[in-house]
Amino acid sequence: MDKQPSQPVFHIGSIPVHGDLILAPMDGICDQPTRALFREMGSAVTYTEFINVMDVPARLNNLDRRIAFSPMERPVGFQLYGSQPEQFLTAAKLLLADQPDFFDINLGCSVRRVAGRGAGAGMLAQPQLLEETFHLLKAEIDIPITAKIRIGYDEEHRNYLEVAELLEKHGAAALAVHGRTRKQNWSVPSDWRPIREIKQRAGIPVIGNGDITSVAEIDKMFSETGCDAVMIGRAALGNPWLFSRVEKTELPKEEILAVIQRHWNAMAAFFGAEKASFTFRKHLKAYLDCPQFANLDYKPILNNLEPVEALKDALKDA
Repeated sequence: MDKQPSQPVFHIGSIPVHGDLILAPMDGICDQPTRALFREMGSAVTYTEFINVMDVPARLNNLDRRIAFSPMERPVGFQLYGSQPEQFLTAAKLLLADQPDFFDINLGCSVRRVAGRGAGAGMLAQPQLLEETFHLLKAEIDIPITAKIRIGYDEEHRNYLEVAELLEKHGAAALAVHGRTRKQNWSVPSDWRPIREIKQRAGIPVIGNGDITSVAEIDKMFSETGCDAVMIGRAALGNPWLFSRVEKTELPKEEILAVIQRHWNAMAAFFGAEKASFTFRKHLKAYLDCPQFANLDYKPILNNLEPVEALKDALKDA
């Protein structure tokens, strides 16, 4: 991996961040073994999968497993989603006992079950609610509060400047900005111009996000937006080398296999082999979806309860 700079690149509140590439929080992807691996490979900050604030009081839906982290992952942010200021505050107060470095408020999730009920990106349509939430958290919580936003709810309500200014005014310590509205799907190219506009006006760190799939696009995002860091989401799956600014296509097959083995071992230890075999499928498919394995029929391997051993056997027979 790249050696991260000894001097901080930026700060989240008083927390130094020694790098400028960050793994995006992705539900169902960013479990603890995956986050730890990507942190080792160069991701500068750790975000958990998002946590429903209503799950926190009774610690429902595998909360303990979702927020588990190792010391080397710091700085660690617990990402929260909800729609009511008081519920955010209750959850944050309870989670302080688990010792996160900061809380991140999810204002970017666009899926119907979240945004459709006014949480995630659904909150972007309610600036007053955002103001109340951040004002309350800033007043009551003594660690930094950050946010991940989209550029608006829809094309008619691209209120990213209003939202960014409001969040900073009410205590946000950093903003990650995804260049799509809540209504736009992945087929619509990410618009980086709002990221640049927010960065030009903000007095806090701005993290750019959207359509980063290569080292060249990382450099382009920095050049076009002036952002403090780049957050990488979907393209990170099966490609932790991107956080070391190394193109996966340039790697020997053996190096990819070694990281696959490490990732599998960590997931099997964390989840148990049976559950890990299901959870690991999406990762393994992404690892193998590259020119180095172009001639491998890996579909049968994905359903194996010992996928890495099955992969090794398949490669011997290839």
